[in-house]
Amino acid sequence: MSATTAAKRGKVGNGKPATSAGVKGTLAVLDLLATRSPLSLAELSRELGIAKSTVHRICAVLVERGWAVRDHDGRFDLGIRALRLGSSSSELPIVIAFRTVAAEFLTRHDETIALAVLDGVESIYVALEETSQPVRLATHVGSTTPAFASASGRVVLASHSEEAVAAMFGGKLLLTPTGRRLNGVAELQSILAEVRERGYAENVEETAEGLYAVSVPVVSDDRVTLAALTAVVPTSRVSPERQEAIVADLVALGAKLSELVGWLPSFSSRRP
Repeated sequence: MSATTAAKRGKVGNGKPATSAGVKGTLAVLDLLATRSPLSLAELSRELGIAKSTVHRICAVLVERGWAVRDHDGRFDLGIRALRLGSSSSELPIVIAFRTVAAEFLTRHDETIALAVLDGVESIYVALEETSQPVRLATHVGSTTPAFASASGRVVLASHSEEAVAAMFGGKLLLTPTGRRLNGVAELQSILAEVRERGYAENVEETAEGLYAVSVPVVSDDRVTLAALTAVVPTSRVSPERQEAIVADLVALGAKLSELVGWLPSFSSRRP
């Protein structure tokens, strides 16, 4: 067997797997972003000693797959996929700003409040502040729910076009965690249309029994939905009057958080 044929089969002369330069370059970019970010294309190229054109191709794929994000100045940072592998999410500017509005919400209502972003067809919590009350939702940073079923997922999906939503969920069984079956994409589109009209999404016992959730969008200066600010409350503590107050305060805090982080790029990703 020739050396060329062996290489094509992923082997080198000693029988060991060949190392891909592209993989090494990709891992090097992620490793550098994990320690020093945000970084520009030129900075990445200089620090890693990799051609700028190669770094550009690597970063384009990382951004497309949600492993990296690019800000308005063209600098790169870790995306939601990478953040799921570690604890870096607690240091994100949007999470730091979230703690400010979360403190206000807890002072007024003493109910759990969370920050979620979209990861493909799932909604994932990247920050959470819990109620002091013993009866609460058992959840944690990193937990996920189907985006079509959760209030947080729906409020982000509402910013997508109908065509994009159809591409994501068309032909799929839309069964919520509590067993409610949506009547296909048509019902989901109807739900999202209502979310767009109201400016927030509500959910009663679709992701967990006995749970009420309400979410508002956190948007950038370019009107891109960055995340969902979500309150989760046991239905036993939700009266009509209290529900109205929680929604009103969450809408106001969502607007405040949007002002604080309006310069950020989107952390949501779509799975290929």
